Amino acid sequence: MSWQSPERLWLLAGVAALLAGYLVAQRRRSRYAVRFTNLRLLDRVAPTRPAWRRHVPAGLFLAMMALLVVGFARPTDEVRVPRERATVIVAVDVSRSMLATDVAPDRLTAAKDAAREFVGGLPEEFNVGLVAFAGSASLLVAPDTDRAVVGAGIDRLAEGVTGIQGTAIGEAIHTSLESIRTVDERAPDEPPPARVVLLSDGANTSGRDPGGAAAQAGEAGVPVDTISFGTPDGTIGTGAWDQPVPVDGENLRAVAEQTGGAYHEAGSADELRAVYADIGSSIGYETQRQDVSARFIGAGLVLALLAAAASMLWFSRLP
Repeated sequence: MSWQSPERLWLLAGVAALLAGYLVAQRRRSRYAVRFTNLRLLDRVAPTRPAWRRHVPAGLFLAMMALLVVGFARPTDEVRVPRERATVIVAVDVSRSMLATDVAPDRLTAAKDAAREFVGGLPEEFNVGLVAFAGSASLLVAPDTDRAVVGAGIDRLAEGVTGIQGTAIGEAIHTSLESIRTVDERAPDEPPPARVVLLSDGANTSGRDPGGAAAQAGEAGVPVDTISFGTPDGTIGTGAWDQPVPVDGENLRAVAEQTGGAYHEAGSADELRAVYADIGSSIGYETQRQDVSARFIGAGLVLALLAAAASMLWFSRLP
């Protein structure tokens, strides 16, 4: 924390002087009580009061004064604020392997539930888009601040929604980048601060090379956070026998490293929610130094109200 007017903090010396004066006055009062030898008469003219209660209003008042002085010195601090035009693209794998039940009730359903929580926890100012991919990629929801539209898009995520089987990680990244370029009229010349959060359970099997798409994302300054979702024991039923679909995060790790994003692994619904929560706490924000004097002034006013309430309740007068 720093101060725009640090010289004003010298006023705290005045608060310290008030405290010293109060302590001196209390000590004199105690000495007077000791010199007053007629204790029976003293009880009548100065009935006993709870010792600690009579100090509360004064203590609250002095604390209030100290807080107001600090606020008057115009303190500043680093504050995390949402970045203007921040855009997040959520890309979800809807290939057949996402029907594996190694994650209850299945990988795709768990991914949809976690995506809803993730989107719901983002600041309202963020633009959020949704991409579904399997053997190809489709933009289901263009980046928008309307969370109801994004939620409806997540509800539509289903195996086969893209029409082609496979896992096209490169296509998902490319489609996400294209959607970012259409966020608003400024986007072609002034791209918004953006990030792609991509979830899959397997290696790339179709479409463009993930490395080439990651290079495009790197050039555009768009980090791609990737989530490898599933376990090595995943299988899907094909009728006569179960087909193994173990999770494979090699391509996802490489994409994250190449674009400056983060690579995550999740083997359960709870782990996936934790991953999304971690990502959500770090994207779309910037740190700014702002005036935070209102914090101290507000706290000082609260203490002033408490001092007045305590004095009225216990002594029927204002401090």
